Amino acid sequence: MFAIKQYLKMLLQNVLLPAVYFCFRRGPLRKGTVLFADGHHTEMPFSMRRMYEAVETEKDRYHTELFIEDFNQMSFLQTAVFLLRFMRSYATAEYVFICDYFLPAAACRKRRETTLVQLWHSCGLMKKIAFDAGQDIPKNYRGNMFGNYTWLTMSAPVCVPVHAKALRMEPERIRATGICRTDYYFDPQWNRQCRERFFQEHPEARGKKIVLWAPTFRGNAAMPRLEGLSGIRRAAGELGDDWYFILKAHPHIDGREQVSNTRIPTEELLCVADLLITDYSSVLFDYVIYEKPVLLFAPDLREYEKERGFYIDYRSMPFPVVEKEEKLAEEIPRSLESARKRRKEIHEFRMKYTGACDGRSTERIMKLAGM
Repeated sequence: MFAIKQYLKMLLQNVLLPAVYFCFRRGPLRKGTVLFADGHHTEMPFSMRRMYEAVETEKDRYHTELFIEDFNQMSFLQTAVFLLRFMRSYATAEYVFICDYFLPAAACRKRRETTLVQLWHSCGLMKKIAFDAGQDIPKNYRGNMFGNYTWLTMSAPVCVPVHAKALRMEPERIRATGICRTDYYFDPQWNRQCRERFFQEHPEARGKKIVLWAPTFRGNAAMPRLEGLSGIRRAAGELGDDWYFILKAHPHIDGREQVSNTRIPTEELLCVADLLITDYSSVLFDYVIYEKPVLLFAPDLREYEKERGFYIDYRSMPFPVVEKEEKLAEEIPRSLESARKRRKEIHEFRMKYTGACDGRSTERIMKLAGM
């Protein structure tokens, strides 16, 4: 049965989708038509929301079409219908924005007049990705997943050569414009609204030190894994009532066991937290834009380093690293003092990995795309 499903997927990707595209590309380019496409969410992903809002403010110039679904929640037939609809629109659209791997956009060579912009879903450099990592690209995939990208946007110049190698792209098509979603973090009104929502939903957190635990996603949608939960719960118990812990796991984890204790999205918690605890998640680079304290809790560091690997020296970052859960509680208060002492190092780290993020990334990306 599995082999049959894989065969049908290959038939769809390599035969049907290109056929639909080439059939409809004969039509004229639909000037001003902008597609937003994603296969990992049921609603507009945060990583493209700022761009969508910017395009929507110019309704006299642009017409938007949304192709956003979580393929893991759809049947094969539903997915096929969705993809065929996308290919029909893709064939004549002037602009297409994606923010994650989206195989349909690579099903065949796109027409030159279509500008395809990969907004990307993470800042900085941490764990290895794409062709540098064993798990990211399906072994039976023979296409060029990134070949149609007109532009790929990055958070800083240091990220460009690394992604050029990992995605096997020409460096000239990768630009350090900043990541568009980070524009929210520079918006005082947005930050204020996030804080207001948080304390409305968590009034018991007022007057306490707020700790956000946001670990990386391990495994896959069918077999998600979580490391460090027992250590976090132990530390929360040992530190007592002066501290308020927010646990934010990946939705695939919560789908199996409810770990998260808030329904507020991770990105809206960053401005509220006094301390971020993470392991290998790129949320670190979003959070460091605020230049606030970080603690790296990585109980499986040695194994993860061998299995996945990093682009940077993990222990060289200007944040404390804890591998043993019994040490976590005592290191949490110390990490706040450490951040005060290493303020200059943290600023330099932020500028190195997210220096292009300054609140105007969306504007630069639109200009780059010719909008």
